[in-house]
Amino acid sequence: MQQIKDPLILRKDDYQVLVSFLKDGRYARRIDARNITDLESELRKATLVNKDEFPDDVVRLNSKIKIKESGKENVMELILVTPDKADIKERKISVLAPIGTAVIGFKKGKTIIWEVPGGEKRFTIMEVTN
Repeated sequence: MQQIKDPLILRKDDYQVLVSFLKDGRYARRIDARNITDLESELRKATLVNKDEFPDDVVRLNSKIKIKESGKENVMELILVTPDKADIKERKISVLAPIGTAVIGFKKGKTIIWEVPGGEKRFTIMEVTN
């Protein structure tokens, strides 16, 4: 049975911001090249929509999200931001971090797989606030 992948939905303005960060060498040098490749790949698959057509329950830049790891009880609360605004103490995670790249463009209820040094983890997007 072939699995049908959920479409990635991005606002056109977020897409432009993400492309500019990917082209900015200052950030490209600081992060894993694989993260950049992964985000570029995701952006190519994205359906771009205008601000007024963007669903409320889809993760975008500046979304506050709650994600839960499969098999665990704790729920992580994060805010997805551009790399220049990332601050782990404030739970602001860069879109260029692996989890940021994994969740952007996906809606509440979606389970994602996040590659970590020890293998892969599964997370479900529990809540999205835009």
